[in-house]
Amino acid sequence: MAEQIHTPVLLERCLDLLAPALGRPGAVVVDATLGMGGHSAAMLERFPDLHLVGLDRDTEALDIAGERLAAHSHRVDLVHTTYDGIGEALDGLGIETVDGVLFDLGVSSLQLDRVDRGFSYSKDAPLDMRMDPTAPVTAERILAEYPESELRRIFYQYGEEKLSPRYARRIVERRAEAPLVRSGDLVDLLISATPMALQRAGHPAKRVFQALRIEVNGELASLEAAVPAALDRIGEAGRMVVLSYQSLEDRFVKRELAARTTSTAPEGLPVELPEHRPEFRLLVRGAELASADEIDRNPRAKPVRLRAAERIRRTA
Repeated sequence: MAEQIHTPVLLERCLDLLAPALGRPGAVVVDATLGMGGHSAAMLERFPDLHLVGLDRDTEALDIAGERLAAHSHRVDLVHTTYDGIGEALDGLGIETVDGVLFDLGVSSLQLDRVDRGFSYSKDAPLDMRMDPTAPVTAERILAEYPESELRRIFYQYGEEKLSPRYARRIVERRAEAPLVRSGDLVDLLISATPMALQRAGHPAKRVFQALRIEVNGELASLEAAVPAALDRIGEAGRMVVLSYQSLEDRFVKRELAARTTSTAPEGLPVELPEHRPEFRLLVRGAELASADEIDRNPRAKPVRLRAAERIRRTA
């Protein structure tokens, strides 16, 4: 079932980049965004001595991945947590350092394809958008309770939406008459609030739905904690690969990797001291994109940006 509804993005490229670290005896990898286990299954099959720690906030995804990885269960630990819980998860398993970390960010195929989860603006569903179905905050609650100024802020900050003031005002006006409980109602409102000339530039709901999803799930706050925590747990010659699907995520990953791959030697110092050398080196130049063939096979790979790094020095 999982194989039929989920095609992992840049699977072979991720495996090739991680291979020098994961092929070592007793290697440990963290799939910080387990989903339905597509990347994890491929890693376990290619590296027979590998131990995998899979993290996901979605209980349904954990169940599906558990079934998919059952043949390797003696080499797998699955943990219900957000990816910024990577440190606590590893501590709970008694694992100090790991050899590899994979982040496949954004919405999973499971969440997109299940209409009742409310992630898609193209299908009418309850305004939910929770990656963790046990979490308390839904998109419906945000639209009903956030003041206009906060709605404007999240639409602009997380969706980079230029019409944020207009959309926030219309939502507040609408909820005074009746609550927004269905994605179709929100889409209709956004379309009606968008000038016709701008509707031709893309679907009016795309950026607002992205912003709501990020706010519901605290995605950027989690990412800002998760990436540094993951890098700190990577051992000597260990590697990390990150797949991002929108610019806010990719910009943060780019900044964090730049900081870790740059010398900290003061300007003008004649000799770089060992403690000033970078901790990591970049494995790809800039952000790597999916090929045309990959996009043809898997259209969800179109926006992906891949970045990767290898540890070259442990800090004290």
